Amino acid sequence: MGCPIAHSLSPRLHGYWLQEYGIDGAYLPLPVLPGNLEHALRALPKLGFRGVNLTVPHKEAAIPFLDEVDDVARRIGAVNTVFVSSDGALSGTNTDAQGFISNLKANAKHWSAADRPAVVLGAGGSARAVVVGLINAGCNDVIVVNRTLEKADTLAQHIGGRITVRDWSDRNDVIETAALLVNTTTLGMANQPALDVNLGTLPKDAVVTDIVYAPLETPLLAAAKTRGNTVVDGLGMLLHQAAPGFEGWFGQRPEVTPALRTYVLEAS
Repeated sequence: MGCPIAHSLSPRLHGYWLQEYGIDGAYLPLPVLPGNLEHALRALPKLGFRGVNLTVPHKEAAIPFLDEVDDVARRIGAVNTVFVSSDGALSGTNTDAQGFISNLKANAKHWSAADRPAVVLGAGGSARAVVVGLINAGCNDVIVVNRTLEKADTLAQHIGGRITVRDWSDRNDVIETAALLVNTTTLGMANQPALDVNLGTLPKDAVVTDIVYAPLETPLLAAAKTRGNTVVDGLGMLLHQAAPGFEGWFGQRPEVTPALRTYVLEAS
């Protein structure tokens, strides 16, 4: 469910898995206007749906309409996956945090959450999911860098854990000891300005990841790769975050494979 929804790669992604595992099911794009969200959610059990994913602008707005919201979703402040129970109750979670960490572990095997600090650029909804994922994975030192300190402070207070907040002007200094650099801002996306970060002081063994996948290789990732850092693009996060929902709806834990990645990329 989203508004708009036609651009979503999720129907292609889940459709691949349904065919791969021979499951008699369907994953449909549902355009739902904000004013109709509650009615649409409440209709899911009556229409025989097992659940739904939520995207912009419904991730935060759906919370009051659900019967149960787990701790991860509440800490992030958004729901992206809803399950319909046998009695029609609606429960919500957020798989973005798990998807982010799974993508890191799959593509940067030397990275450890217990290593040096993780630096997160941005303090929006995506940053919340990333920070929750890092803390749940055992990261004891997360540095959030944002243009608006108040927004970063709110994030830190809401999530809890060892989160340090730094001003945007400090971004080139705080990466000196980083084991991980994460860009959660829109800077570097297609039709957006490039991210202005000087990687000169970033340790060569640090991992650099961008959560966007349009383009697949952002200017940040290209610059990091050139200097020898391990880079992880954002498409893997999309693929990995989808797996828990698919398993809950269809009873099969799906695999994120190179063939799946290629199939999804063909439509992006």
